[in-house]
Amino acid sequence: MGMTMTQKILAAHAGLDSVQPGQLIMADLDMVLGNDITTPVAINEFEKTGFNSVFDKTKISIVMDHFSPNKDIKAAQQTKQCREFSNKYDILNFYDVGKMGIEHALLPEKGIVTAGDCIIGADSHTCTYGALGAFSTGGGSTDMAASMATGKCWFKVPSAIKFVLTGKMGKHVSGKDLILHIIGMIGVDGALYKSMEFTGDGMKNLTMDDRLTVANMAIEAGAKNGIFEFDEITEEYLKGRSQREWKVYKADDDAEYEKTIEIDLSALRPTVSFPHLPDNTRTIDEVGDVVIDQVVIGSCTNGRLSDMKVAADILRGKQVAKNVRAIIIPATQQIYKDCIRLGYVDDFIDAGCVVSTPTCGPCLGGYMGILAENERCVSTTNRNFVGRMGHVTSEVYLASPAVAAASAITGKISNPEEVMA
Repeated sequence: MGMTMTQKILAAHAGLDSVQPGQLIMADLDMVLGNDITTPVAINEFEKTGFNSVFDKTKISIVMDHFSPNKDIKAAQQTKQCREFSNKYDILNFYDVGKMGIEHALLPEKGIVTAGDCIIGADSHTCTYGALGAFSTGGGSTDMAASMATGKCWFKVPSAIKFVLTGKMGKHVSGKDLILHIIGMIGVDGALYKSMEFTGDGMKNLTMDDRLTVANMAIEAGAKNGIFEFDEITEEYLKGRSQREWKVYKADDDAEYEKTIEIDLSALRPTVSFPHLPDNTRTIDEVGDVVIDQVVIGSCTNGRLSDMKVAADILRGKQVAKNVRAIIIPATQQIYKDCIRLGYVDDFIDAGCVVSTPTCGPCLGGYMGILAENERCVSTTNRNFVGRMGHVTSEVYLASPAVAAASAITGKISNPEEVMA
């Protein structure tokens, strides 16, 4: 029986000729990831178990991104613990204030992860790296602890859903609209513990940033991972960036999928996910009159330079609506620097936005944009659960940077086409 992309990567890392869905395997890891929230728990388990060495100091990444710079004493203690552990074991990829970025934007940018890798991270959005043609998935802090010591992890081989992309997205439609459309179509458990595998002629019309956004939110459909077929766009992105030689795994012609879903990209419209689940989606033509209090543009989902450009192009020369707070968060230091160089920061500030150092902050209700009672936020983040960004009666509407920027100007969820007209 043929294998999917994910199954081929897992077989190779388990030292097996082939694997089948449901099979339990032990696989070698190319990267183990943690952040300032999950790593302290992993360190505690690491030490409690009696481990006194890491399997490879070059294959562990610890990124201070959620509450960094420290938002309070607890955050300070957590980052201190991560710092001391990283110093003790000489962890090569340790990123602290001034050098850090949001982890799932930082690792691809620096070429720390690459095609063909097998990666786990103590963060559910580790599935982002499937955009590069890697098997990448989230796990718990105990998984991280054991993996840092052994370089291995147990997996149950997932079955797969194949997404065949055709056509080309229209103006103001992006990867965020594509993944929200998919989640709205199949539901938050529509790909439960499955691999979402993307292929088709339409892939050539998706940028790497589009793909990173789609793979990032595979977990919001319940998926074990999302993965894109390696092509010229992947190769161009990795050239001169990847720190290691990559390996390409393509699905066999006779690979088995639970289902195949075809998506015409040209038919997509800007899409918004209403509270309180990512699958509660409506197109921009169906949203109605939703007045908002805040806009957040950033996160591991949509904080890349192309996202900043989209927002700047819409906000340039305009003003954020009265009573709306607009928060812009470039995902890495390099993106922040590029935003300054390209004049985007001036555009944001002149429009009445605040620009933050890279941080996950408001996405998980941490800081830099907590919502009060009954407030509404349009956010380019990835989750809109009850209380996700603050008070339990607040509401989060997930959208693309284009929709978010347009909404900041009008004070209600808005179509970017109309704002730019």
